[in-house]
Amino acid sequence: MISRPPSLLATALGAALLLGGCDGLDGIAASAETAETAAQCFVPPDLAVATTATPPDRTPDAPATGHVLAMSWSPEFCRFRSDQPQHRGQCQDNRFGLIVHGLWPQAGRGPHPRACALAQPVPAPVLTAHYCMIPSAALMQHEWAAHGTCAWQEPDAYFADAAELWDRYRRPDLFRLSRQDGLSAGDVRSAFSRANPNVADAAIGLKINARGWLEEVYLCLDLDYAPRRCNAREAGPSAASGAGDKRRGAQRAP
Repeated sequence: MISRPPSLLATALGAALLLGGCDGLDGIAASAETAETAAQCFVPPDLAVATTATPPDRTPDAPATGHVLAMSWSPEFCRFRSDQPQHRGQCQDNRFGLIVHGLWPQAGRGPHPRACALAQPVPAPVLTAHYCMIPSAALMQHEWAAHGTCAWQEPDAYFADAAELWDRYRRPDLFRLSRQDGLSAGDVRSAFSRANPNVADAAIGLKINARGWLEEVYLCLDLDYAPRRCNAREAGPSAASGAGDKRRGAQRAP
């Protein structure tokens, strides 16, 4: 069990920040409170348990110097996937704002630890228990294989630690914030800071896509799960960056 200080998220992008998905998906933005803070969701009764697999791009010997709790902005993810059967649980059956993408061991330099051991299938009870945090059995299996095997012995321990970090900080209402005229990265950062005053803005990174829409928010943590300054690969564009820098510094989202 993790027992660490509270965590904060913030974002950074020059000029305007675009929070996607609020106008193109039926019902996605209907309930900001439900989307951002609900602990319950519709869980499919027949979650498929993936077979044992190891991602092909392995770096099992890379030393970890910290972690990232990666969060995906679901409305943007679902923008062009709402009719795809494999994403029905996330994009049709439920209304999500931020979800957990994964908990990633990180290297300060060089390749990050990845696929460090053969990944057993994530048990069905674990998939069900954490589905409202990561609404995809396939993604849970992938995250366990690619990242969990580098620091945890069992998938239930990996997802339990991710869930404890997920519950530790407050998430602002990004749907409501997206209706603000001239929304900037600083506005979003301030929203997270007000909700979580114990973590510096430097502990937050984000990923912006080529169209300028928010895709992911990264909470940078040290090996003891205390907030740390994001490095250049994790931080993404700074608040002062112009539109031409939107793709600069974006970290690969495994």
